[in-house]
Amino acid sequence: MLWTGVLSWNDITNNKAAWNTFVWFATLVALADGLSSTGFIAWLGKEGGALMSGISPGVATVVLLLAFFLLHYLFASTTAHTTALLPAMLTIASTIPGMNMQVFVLLMVTSLGIMGIITPYGTGPSPIYYGSGYLPTKDYWRLGTIFGAIFLAALLLIGYPWMSMMF
Repeated sequence: MLWTGVLSWNDITNNKAAWNTFVWFATLVALADGLSSTGFIAWLGKEGGALMSGISPGVATVVLLLAFFLLHYLFASTTAHTTALLPAMLTIASTIPGMNMQVFVLLMVTSLGIMGIITPYGTGPSPIYYGSGYLPTKDYWRLGTIFGAIFLAALLLIGYPWMSMMF
């Protein structure tokens, strides 16, 4: 972008926070892709499927959804989280006899929308909201935990039965 004149060097040095976010985001997406390309995700899916054998589809759905949701704390973006974990969760779920995959997939992708609020780095816009300074760090984490729990409970108590009736 410097070479074509789209950006000047001053543009880059004056927007350190934006470039810092961009570099970290790109790094974490690359790490998630690396987990997949090294075979870790396939291994995790296989081993997870073996651990979940013998568990009822309903219990397995709740356990996998909770794991998927809570593991978002370890990822700096929804994209990295989805790239790294969704294939493994789908692989595990597909090994469970009687699993309603349509409902399982809907629950997984619906949870992606609600997990963006749980951390100051959960989605692309989250660092911008957090960086505005209107919400202190302690409050961001506290409210993220409270609202994350409320939204997850609503998804499990209302969304799961409703989706099960639909499919």
